[in-house]
Amino acid sequence: MSASFQYYAPTEVVFGKDTESNAGSLIKKYGGTKVLLHYGSQSAKRSGLLDRIKASLEEAGIGWVELGGVVPNPRLSLVHTGIELGRREGVDFLLAIGGGSVIDSAKAIGYGLHNEGEVWDFYAGKRTPTGCTPVAAVLTIAAAGSEMSNSSVITNEDGDLKRGLNTDYSRCKFAVMNPTLTYTLPYYQTMSGVVDIMMHTIERYFIAGDTMALTDEMAEALLRVVMGAARTLKVKSDDYDARANLMWASSLSHNGLTGCGNEHRGDWAPHQLEHEMGGMFDVAHGAGLAAIWGSWARFVYKERPDRFARFGGRVLGLKASGDVLSDAKAAIAALLDFFREVDMPTTFAELGIHPTAEQIEEMTVKATFFGKRTLGNVMVLGHDEIRAIYTDAAHA
Repeated sequence: MSASFQYYAPTEVVFGKDTESNAGSLIKKYGGTKVLLHYGSQSAKRSGLLDRIKASLEEAGIGWVELGGVVPNPRLSLVHTGIELGRREGVDFLLAIGGGSVIDSAKAIGYGLHNEGEVWDFYAGKRTPTGCTPVAAVLTIAAAGSEMSNSSVITNEDGDLKRGLNTDYSRCKFAVMNPTLTYTLPYYQTMSGVVDIMMHTIERYFIAGDTMALTDEMAEALLRVVMGAARTLKVKSDDYDARANLMWASSLSHNGLTGCGNEHRGDWAPHQLEHEMGGMFDVAHGAGLAAIWGSWARFVYKERPDRFARFGGRVLGLKASGDVLSDAKAAIAALLDFFREVDMPTTFAELGIHPTAEQIEEMTVKATFFGKRTLGNVMVLGHDEIRAIYTDAAHA
């Protein structure tokens, strides 16, 4: 192979206990004078985290306004509220306090503050942004990797459309990562995050094309460590090392590192399939990925059985049988067993959704952007293939 890639990861990472106390000085360092504190539920207040951040802002002489209420699969309506608030208050910096949903919502507000017109146009592919008001994060959930990625995903309630936007304008200026802030996460949310972290690397690992040996080894090591941390946290939710490994893996899994030198930037079909599930049924993203991945893998594995077999050996510790197709199928089964081990769903029924044939058809049409695109590159998926995968997940 002839490796060729660009790697850009400009986010400053401040990692460790009590690092949220640096928020004010970091915002000042990056030129912020009036910040919008953006968060989800009341836990940021109850835990005292919001107060600690405000104290650091006061010490740095930085003003702020706040907007809570972000929910999983963040909504366009709250983004609109944030844009209006930011313009009214003269906000020049956004600090997301939470996980991927909060960070994605802050990025969308940043796009709206910097650019005129309807912000959804950027997510719908109708226009291209020319910039983004600076965004940073105090991470409280290890999952999406938005703190170091160029991605933002927003759900438009009008039509239940979940769409992503990827530009380097929205990369966080800094990310504060204190693993102790994740100690009190509910178990289901922790394990949903585990799957999300794994999938960001798995999507880059299973591709139709050449890969780089060093990148493969890093990807495989990351996946093994994440699985080990998940098993530890199943029995000890406040294990610092396990939480720290998950938090760092969240960032490294989605900042481009685990795809460097690969011929394609990733397959991403499972993610796109899950986006329509999340848009229609409002499921947790990682859990949705666990529920659809097996159906996707069983549909496409014969295109790259060697890759699936390697995954089984290098990541899951399976012994080779000498039959690459059998080894590939064993790898799929073993990863699904791991999902079940950490109480993640592997079918739509286990996820708690029961789509009708009409709903499957609607998700299929939306996944193709109403006939304007295909998905994936391990196998290129059109309308019929997408419908078949959804149908398998619904009846497995």
